[in-house]
Amino acid sequence: MSFSILQHQSHIPSQFIWPDDERPGAETPPPLDVPPVDLGGFLSGDPEAVANAARLIDQACRSHGFFLLVNHGIDAALIDRVHAATTSFFAMPLADKERAHRKPGEPCGYASSFTDRFSSKLPWKETLSFRYSADPNLAGIVQTYFSQTMGEDYKAFGRVVEEYCSEMSGVCLKVMEVLGISLGVGADWFREFFKGNDSIMRLNYYPACQEAHAALGTGPHCDPTSLTILHQDQVAGLQVFVDQQWHSITPNPHAFVVNIGDTFMALSNGIYKGCLHRAVVNGAAARKSLAFFLCPKTDRIVRPPPQLGGARLYPDFTWAALLEFTQKHYRADAKTLDAFVAWLQRDS
Repeated sequence: MSFSILQHQSHIPSQFIWPDDERPGAETPPPLDVPPVDLGGFLSGDPEAVANAARLIDQACRSHGFFLLVNHGIDAALIDRVHAATTSFFAMPLADKERAHRKPGEPCGYASSFTDRFSSKLPWKETLSFRYSADPNLAGIVQTYFSQTMGEDYKAFGRVVEEYCSEMSGVCLKVMEVLGISLGVGADWFREFFKGNDSIMRLNYYPACQEAHAALGTGPHCDPTSLTILHQDQVAGLQVFVDQQWHSITPNPHAFVVNIGDTFMALSNGIYKGCLHRAVVNGAAARKSLAFFLCPKTDRIVRPPPQLGGARLYPDFTWAALLEFTQKHYRADAKTLDAFVAWLQRDS
């Protein structure tokens, strides 16, 4: 599926047309007013800053599972280099990008609209996904992936995105400290759970679309992963469902967009909510974003901390099982976790 060809057609193919009740519409929804969480203030150890960060995250995650992260300490030049590398990759001829072709049932590789998986409501986007591991024994896993998949010329590409992944992993672990404090289980519990995480990085590219109000870059869904840290470019497109309506998220180059995923919702025993969101497309400009999906090691048992108490809402499961479910059996949406639990119970 080549967007360089599709963009020169007067109409987009029917597979990209979404039903009327799911289309974004012509009006831009109101922006979501969400107070940013000051990570640097939290890490300073100042009691007031720690309490404020925990309070803001607790309010957001009990309501909708979405917040902004500022003063995060990530070098802006590194972020710019990854955006530039992303632009270069998606500008390549399709045949070159297809060297990293994503195979059916696998979470990593290059995909154009997921035509291998779906036949309708196709997302108007291209993605490149790859595995990152914080396990010291797997150091260099991203560089190796690019060298083996795309060729030695991509070693530098692999190096810059591996550095970015390492920084994202570190930020995620710090956010886990805030989440632990806000849930009352202490700073260490979730940080230790995700130490040595086996995560996924995804580069997203949303080409300009001549029928933008009939298409979606990504349909409404909750991420099945634990925590998503996203950096947007200057083109708006991310929308979050809060208080029974969609809200737009204004791009901010100095902030990361963070949302809770289904796995962490299960880890919190449903106290914190997975964030329902979507990406719309633009009629005039392409958009790109960098998404780091924090995931535990695949064999870790997802089970809430005993300190949370209360009746269990979800059975024990591994991240590997939920990942397989979303890649082979179910298209992620707002009800993925409920469908996964039903699938587990059916097969048990």
